[in-house]
Amino acid sequence: MQQDRVHFMDEVRGFAVFCMVFYHAFFFLGEIADIRFFRQAFDFFTPLEPLFAGAFIFISGISSRLSKSNLRRGLRLAAIAAALTLVTAFLLPAIGFADCEIWFGILHFLACAILLFALLQPALDRISPFAGVLGCAVLYPFFAGIPERVLRYGELIVLRLPDALYRTNWLVPLGFYNSMFASADYFPLLPDIFIFLAGAFCGAVCLQRGFPAWSYPQRVKFFGFLGRHALPIYLIHLPAVAGISAAVQAIMTIK
Repeated sequence: MQQDRVHFMDEVRGFAVFCMVFYHAFFFLGEIADIRFFRQAFDFFTPLEPLFAGAFIFISGISSRLSKSNLRRGLRLAAIAAALTLVTAFLLPAIGFADCEIWFGILHFLACAILLFALLQPALDRISPFAGVLGCAVLYPFFAGIPERVLRYGELIVLRLPDALYRTNWLVPLGFYNSMFASADYFPLLPDIFIFLAGAFCGAVCLQRGFPAWSYPQRVKFFGFLGRHALPIYLIHLPAVAGISAAVQAIMTIK
């Protein structure tokens, strides 16, 4: 097992957090402050959002192999995610901030993914890491069609999902929801759990054979700092960008 910190993981996580902060800032400044430039910036970067979010989830999967207690870590994160929903869905609307509700965001997803991994690890450990990564690569695109109510590979529809799955929002964590559902941040377990598990399988290999030598040196301290403090930065940036957006809107409305 490695003795030094794997700084590359911190830096990738930090870069993903950096992108996430600006992505959310574009959204809030565009929607709350109603600034056209930021709305256009948000639309421009939206196609890239799955890339930095996916990198963050993949690194979290690798990190699950390095944790002393995924059960404790998952429960702690679940409590924080529940508090985040309480604040964004009930407290913020009460003081005038609308459209900020987060019902099942990245923290909710990671909490569930970590807890599932903790429960299923004995079974997952019996799967070859190569087969595990390959399986995740096959299953991710298969389940990516859930929002369109199908399971498919590209244009080949394998199965049309029943409408009954989309009549309620109780299945939001799995990716099924109706037209009444809205969440400012949303990461369903399907198909994103397969990105997390792919990271966990890769982490098993790194744990057995050691991480590559190039992954240890520190290259970008700023991103490394963001990566080591990803959770508090995520929690702080949401009210910060919402507050800044509201302040900008107030200033712009002054005649």
